[in-house]
Amino acid sequence: MAYDRYLAICHPLHYFILMSLRQTAALAVTAWTVGFLVPTGHAALISGLSFCASHLVDYIFCDITPLLKLSCSETFNVAMLSIVDGAILAFPTFLFTLISYVFIISNILKIKTTEGRRKAFSTCASHLTCVTVFYVTVMGLYMRPTSSYQPKQDKFFALLFVVLVPMLNPIIYSLKNQDVKDALMKFRNKMTC
Repeated sequence: MAYDRYLAICHPLHYFILMSLRQTAALAVTAWTVGFLVPTGHAALISGLSFCASHLVDYIFCDITPLLKLSCSETFNVAMLSIVDGAILAFPTFLFTLISYVFIISNILKIKTTEGRRKAFSTCASHLTCVTVFYVTVMGLYMRPTSSYQPKQDKFFALLFVVLVPMLNPIIYSLKNQDVKDALMKFRNKMTC
């Protein structure tokens, strides 16, 4: 999405050439391939672990860190794989997104009209909010040693990651829709009467 926003704002006249169907398909295939291959290494390493004590994962879903805490075998390789995955995948994509937004913001600041700048910032602000919440929670959960695992804090971050991030974008875009705004105003007026 950051690349799409970058092209739409920084190269609007070339957008349909640069973001062709082939380019879109390549981006989608890359995302699906990486999303399939990355957990494969974790699954292979975790399948070799022994679990001696409780088999109850006290978490909102079966995640790597709480699962490693239940294991009675050496978990160093799995923990290192998580950190390496984050360093190779999460951090560079976050950096790419950040750099694209530096270019986007510098182009928006060149827009002469206040209304034009406001519309462009409005379009990007929701995506940047979603991206920031996503990356902060991902890095907070997965790019740290398992020894710093804190169940209550991690459950909160996992809840943000699993529930808030997927809901945030549709909520923000729904609130931009005039029909939704009108319906909310009618509802609010009924509640105040």
